[in-house]
Amino acid sequence: MEWSAIYLTLRLALVVCAVLLAIGMPLAWWLATSRWRWKFLLEAVVALPLVLPPTVLGFYLLVAMGSESPAGNLYRRLFGHGLPFTFTSLAIASVIYSLPFAVQPMLAAFSQVDRNLINASAILGASRTRTFWRIVVPLSSGGIVTGAVLSFAHTLGEFGVVLMVGGNIPGVTRTISIAIYDHVQALDYAGANRMALLLMGFSFLTLSLTYAANRRMWAVWPLRR
Repeated sequence: MEWSAIYLTLRLALVVCAVLLAIGMPLAWWLATSRWRWKFLLEAVVALPLVLPPTVLGFYLLVAMGSESPAGNLYRRLFGHGLPFTFTSLAIASVIYSLPFAVQPMLAAFSQVDRNLINASAILGASRTRTFWRIVVPLSSGGIVTGAVLSFAHTLGEFGVVLMVGGNIPGVTRTISIAIYDHVQALDYAGANRMALLLMGFSFLTLSLTYAANRRMWAVWPLRR
């Protein structure tokens, strides 16, 4: 069992989940409430990773992070080394690739919040920030939890994007999915099977607990109002 790959994958998934919670919630709330006529373009950009082949997305991210790009050149000057084939590049690519898995459940949940409650909160003098955290977030907790878990589980199994931008460096960019691929290439099906079963079991357990928590949450929510 390649524990370094397992640790790296869990660390990557946790980082991506935290970042997507921080940027996904305000983005989803803006998409749910904005009346900007061109917001469908941003919605299309957010959903693009769902239909774009991972190798295509990974290629353009690799180009964008390269030393010839402004971002890659700036990163090299600040940190003394290139951005591609580092854990940071894996995190950036994974955040972009998993963005729709976090934003869309949150967007659906935010869109179902009764606007009368928001208007009543404003009339009572509550700020938009207070209204968001005290009313919108509790009523949308199911969608927020689902988005966080889906982004976490999706990151666990990423292959094409992380391979393109991170390569296969043990202890640095070698994730579980890449390790499984290497075992298969070496005809070590027993090793690949052990890691694949571990990944599948952990993903299934995570999703099962999430759906169970959501069912319980909605079951007891009316009693709290």
